Amino acid sequence: QAELVESGGGLVQAGGSLRLSCAASGSAFRHYVMAWYRQVPGKQRELVAGITTGGSTNYADSVKGRFTISRDNAKKTMNLQMNSLKPEDTAVYFCNARWQAVAQEYWGQGTQVTVSS
Repeated sequence: QAELVESGGGLVQAGGSLRLSCAASGSAFRHYVMAWYRQVPGKQRELVAGITTGGSTNYADSVKGRFTISRDNAKKTMNLQMNSLKPEDTAVYFCNARWQAVAQEYWGQGTQVTVSS
């Protein structure tokens, strides 16, 4: 069992930066593929960035070159550095942890990111 808690959301002007963090409980963090998703009202939740247990990363085309995902297995945390933010980045951002081999998946409660123009 794991609990995920996001932090770092807020209001920022276009062009600014925010850093989101996701802290996990439990002892299995190193086994989880971690990811950030985001969702706006009326739309499906979309993948923003993911990072494997080995540190390989992938990004949505819309955030490539602006966002950087990272993880610290010792601290059981995952971060998302968001630079050059745009109004279209406005959404609730969710932390996701998935351990496919044992069919475990967890979500955080979400943190609001608002980018003003």
